[in-house]
Amino acid sequence: MTGRSRRNRWFVAVAAAVVVLGTTTAVVLTRVAEGSPAPAAAPKNVETAEVHKADLSDEEEADGTLGYGAESPVTGRKTGTLTWLPSPGAKVSRGNTVYGVDAKPVPLFYGSLPFYRDLSAGAENGPDVKELEENLRALGFGGFGTPDTRFTSATAAAVKRWQKSLGVEQTGTFGQGDVVLAAAELRVSAVSGQLGGPAQGEVLKTTGTARSVEVELDAAKQQLAQVGAKVSVTVNEAVTTGTVTDVGHVAEPGKDASGQPNGKLTITVTVRLDKADAAGSLDSAPVTVRFTKDVHRGVLAVPVGALLALAEGGYAVEAEQHGQRRLIAVKTGLFSGGKVEVSGAGLSEGMRVVTTS
Repeated sequence: MTGRSRRNRWFVAVAAAVVVLGTTTAVVLTRVAEGSPAPAAAPKNVETAEVHKADLSDEEEADGTLGYGAESPVTGRKTGTLTWLPSPGAKVSRGNTVYGVDAKPVPLFYGSLPFYRDLSAGAENGPDVKELEENLRALGFGGFGTPDTRFTSATAAAVKRWQKSLGVEQTGTFGQGDVVLAAAELRVSAVSGQLGGPAQGEVLKTTGTARSVEVELDAAKQQLAQVGAKVSVTVNEAVTTGTVTDVGHVAEPGKDASGQPNGKLTITVTVRLDKADAAGSLDSAPVTVRFTKDVHRGVLAVPVGALLALAEGGYAVEAEQHGQRRLIAVKTGLFSGGKVEVSGAGLSEGMRVVTTS
C-alpha cells in the first residue's frame, strides 16, 4: 500500500473517531476488551451497516489517455496527382477507397506481407500471390480455387474483373502500389497529402478503429500489468472495464503534466475498452486506470466509517445487537472502494455496526 494510501486510511479513521466523539460525550477511546459494553449514553438513532463477506482488491492508479492507438503513415507508391482524399475520422474497410490518384481509386486490402513486386501471369510462386487471391476472393472475385502461391490465368481473370469494378484499365496485372495494405479496417487520423499534390510520399496517417487507452506506467510497477488482465477505467466520470492488450518492454523517460521529464522511467501499457461505447463520442480524453495488486476473497468487510481509532493504537467497531451496543477490537486488512477488511473475536457476518457512512 502506498504512503498516500496509508495517509488517507489514517485520516478516514480519525474522522470516524471524531464523529463518534461528537455524538457520545462519555466515550473514551482506550484499549477495549472483547465484548466491552458501549456507554449507556450513546444516541438511539444512528446509522448502521451490516458486516458482510466480500471480495476486496488492492489497486494501483495510473493516468492514461483515451484514443485509437499509435498512428501509422500511409505512403503513396503510385506516380500521379492526388485527386481524392478522405476526411479525418473516416473509417475504411477492405475494398473501399483510401485515396485517389489521377481520378482512379487506391483501395484497401487486408494482410501483413507488403506487396513487394508487380504480379501477372508467369510470376514466380510466392506468398504475396496467396495474399492477393485471399483479398480478391473476399471481395467476390474468385474462380481460381483455394488461394495459393501460384498466379495462374484464373488469377489474372479475377484481377481483370476486380479492375473493371474499380473503373480502371483491365490489364490482369496487379501493381504493388495499386492498393494500401493493413491488418484490418482503418481509421483516418490525419491527412497529410493535398489535392493536386504528388501521390508519392506520405498521404495519410491512420489508426485502428477500436478505441483504446495508453498508460505510461512506472517501469518499477511493470508486474501490475499482465496481458489479458482486467482493469478498471474511469473516463468522463464514468467507470467501465478494460483488458490489457499490450505491455511495453522498453522503458523511456517519464514526463509530468507539463511535458517535462520527471526523473522516472515508464513503459507503455495498452488497454482495450470492453464496451466500445463506454466513452461515448469522445475520440480523446484523459482517463484513470486502476490495476489490481491483490485480491482478498470472502473476507468480512464494513464501511471505513465504522472504524474507531483507539487511543492506544489499533481499531474497534461498535456492534449493535438486540438494542445493545458493544465495542469489538478488530484488525484491518485491505481498504477498497470505501470498504475495509476486518477480523476480530466476536465479529461475525450479518452483525450490524455503527457507521458514519
